[in-house]
Amino acid sequence: MRNVVLISDPRVTSIPVEECGEALADARGVLAVDKRLADPDGAYAHLRTGLLDRLRDAQRQLPYGYRLLVVEGYRPPALQRRYFEEYKDGLRAVFPDLSPEELHTAASRYVSPIEVAPHTAGAAVDLTLTDEDGIELDMGTQVNDTPEQSDGACYTAAPNISAEARQHRKTLACALESAGLVNYPTEWWHWSYGDRYWAMTTNTQAALYGPRPLP
Repeated sequence: MRNVVLISDPRVTSIPVEECGEALADARGVLAVDKRLADPDGAYAHLRTGLLDRLRDAQRQLPYGYRLLVVEGYRPPALQRRYFEEYKDGLRAVFPDLSPEELHTAASRYVSPIEVAPHTAGAAVDLTLTDEDGIELDMGTQVNDTPEQSDGACYTAAPNISAEARQHRKTLACALESAGLVNYPTEWWHWSYGDRYWAMTTNTQAALYGPRPLP
């Protein structure tokens, strides 16, 4: 896990964005969407159309009885900035000797800095698996568990999870990777398409999606 490229890495932040202009679309009615992070405007349920189409493809590729459950998609910039700063403040309280640069890097393990955040572009989705009755499957941690809360088990390749949870993560990854998405390796639930991290992972020259306001 030491070889994970963080989203704050210059290899990611230096990638240009060539905005393709795709609209944000509401995933509700297309996929199962959880309400735990719902906001009054329904921003959380929106994704770029290219990402939503690929999630629909991924759903079709899952084994019988498995379902995708979207937890959060688009995130307004102000909310993204607040998440990052709050997490960084929490780290500062626990690790007061870290420099500002070290805190920024450490915080980016779990929350993307605003300048590269794929959620603000509608290019990222946090999701999990359920059975056909909508019961969430064991994935090793809850969605959005921090590295500190989970003792690192939130990392996609974490060794300290059960065999059942590992198999569920593999099932999720197989479907999403086949549909063209990439995972942020510190968060098993975070997948994206068209953002800078996707471009870095797939050796694509430029990202397709940049920050975009909700219509």
